[in-house]
Amino acid sequence: MLQRNPIIAIIRADQSVGLADACAALYAGGLEAVEVTLNTPDALTIIQQVRGSIANDCLIGAGTVRTADDARRAIEAGAQFLVAPTFDRPTIEAAVAASIPICPGAYTPTEVAVASDAGATMVKVFPADSLGPAYIKALLAPMPELRLVPTGGVRLTNLADYIAAGAAAVGVGGSLVSPALVAAKQWDRLTADAESWTSAAAAWQPR
Repeated sequence: MLQRNPIIAIIRADQSVGLADACAALYAGGLEAVEVTLNTPDALTIIQQVRGSIANDCLIGAGTVRTADDARRAIEAGAQFLVAPTFDRPTIEAAVAASIPICPGAYTPTEVAVASDAGATMVKVFPADSLGPAYIKALLAPMPELRLVPTGGVRLTNLADYIAAGAAAVGVGGSLVSPALVAAKQWDRLTADAESWTSAAAAWQPR
C-alpha cells in the first residue's frame, strides 16, 4: 500500500454530487490513494463508482470506519483500504479477516502500539495538528517499526517536516481537497493542487 505516493487524500462532504469526479481529478494529479469518509452521503455508492471508473492502480478507501459492520459494508462496496478515527479491535479484526489494509486512529504511545500489535497495517496519528512532526519523531525513536500516518493539520508548508520525522504516509483533507473547488466542480484546479502535493512528496521514500 502506498508504494509510490504516500499521500492519502481525504474526501469529506455534506453532499455526494461530483465526488466521483473529484476522486478522478485527484488521481489525475498523481495521487495513489483517496479516502471517502463514511459520514459523507452515499459514500459507499461513490466508492463503487470510483472502483468501476478509475485505473486499478488508484486505491479507493473508506474513512470514518468505526465498527466492524462499517468495515464489512465498506469492503463489500469495494473499499481497498479502511481508515478509522479510533482504535476498535473488532473493526481491525474484520479488516484483517478480509485481507484489507486498515489504518486505525490513535493518539498516545500506548494506543499506537496496541493498534499496531492488533494487526493495523499503519496507524493514523490523530489529530496530528496538536502534536506536530516532533511527536512522530519521538514515537519512532523507541518504536521504529511503527508505520505512522499523521492526519489533521498536514499542509504543503509542513509536509517536509513530517517526511523528515519518519511518517510512513500522511492523511490530508481540506488543505488538499478544497470543498470550494469540489462544490464548483473545478476539477482542473483540483488536479493542479494534487500535482503540487505529488511534486512536494516526490523525494519521499515510503516506509
